[in-house]
Amino acid sequence: MIRFVLSRLAVLVPTFLGVAFVAFIFIRLLPGDPVELMAGERGTTPERHAELMERFGFDRPWWEQYVTFLGNILQGDLGRSIVTKAPILDEFLTLFPATLELSICAMIFAVALGLPAGVLAATRRGTSLDHGVMAVTLTGYSMPIFWWGLLLIILFSGILQWTPVSGRIDLLYFFEPVTGFMLIDSLLSDQAGAFRSAVSHLILPTIVLGTIPLAVIARQTRSAMLEVLGEDYVRTARAKGLPMRRVIGLHAFRNALIPVVTTIGLQTGVLLAGAILTETIFSWPGVGKWLIDSIFRRDYPAVQGGLLLIASVVMIVNLLVDLTYGLIDPRIRHGR
Repeated sequence: MIRFVLSRLAVLVPTFLGVAFVAFIFIRLLPGDPVELMAGERGTTPERHAELMERFGFDRPWWEQYVTFLGNILQGDLGRSIVTKAPILDEFLTLFPATLELSICAMIFAVALGLPAGVLAATRRGTSLDHGVMAVTLTGYSMPIFWWGLLLIILFSGILQWTPVSGRIDLLYFFEPVTGFMLIDSLLSDQAGAFRSAVSHLILPTIVLGTIPLAVIARQTRSAMLEVLGEDYVRTARAKGLPMRRVIGLHAFRNALIPVVTTIGLQTGVLLAGAILTETIFSWPGVGKWLIDSIFRRDYPAVQGGLLLIASVVMIVNLLVDLTYGLIDPRIRHGR
């Protein structure tokens, strides 16, 4: 098991270096001068411009800036924001709980509906139920996030007025954050109605962000279940007269979990990428909206550090997924 874990950890090193390089190059490919954007409408003199370029190191060759960037990362320093002057890590840790809360709720929504839908479609293969589930999942997968989000806002917030349009909680409630998770903090605040307000603000962003992972998980679960249901040991279990529920739950479903778990792990990256659009649409104060604002402001340290930290989260999740393989199927961790 130790060798299995070490082999997975070894893969993360070149991946991390590659992500660091992409994060560094990405922002520099965008047109625009960060110093001019900082100056705004007031502008700046050539002398002041040259001084700021030298202060932030933008006048040096790109490879020299990259080496400095890597050196700072190895020391645990992601730099400071050009705009707010705050440490990048502090800003990320302040905003990440909002993104994490939204992503967790979206994944719970996707898994809670996607797994049963996939199993149901596989066990009713070829029926109208199977076709209906697959049609719904295909529709969900095909919906652009920005269009789906605006459509739900118009319907549930505008016409029906069931849910709020934006934010994490009504302005009526104010309390010091303890965990950064609004659902937990609202419960701890003991303010009547705070938790209900937090839940109502979370409903639409959760549905919008979780729709695509739900569709992918449902389709992958169906495919994996169909493959397993055709195996000899499943037919043998049926021939022994075991109840169908036991055959599916005990024999088929567990062996179909590995590709499904892989899909769930990969969808973590999709969630964090989708969170950028979702948070922008719903004015959700998380890392995604922060990154978008930083890109527009050409805040190099914020974009570089933010992308690197998000990529690190995705790599850690995928590592946990790999370790989960070993728990589901012991043959994997023994290299069989």
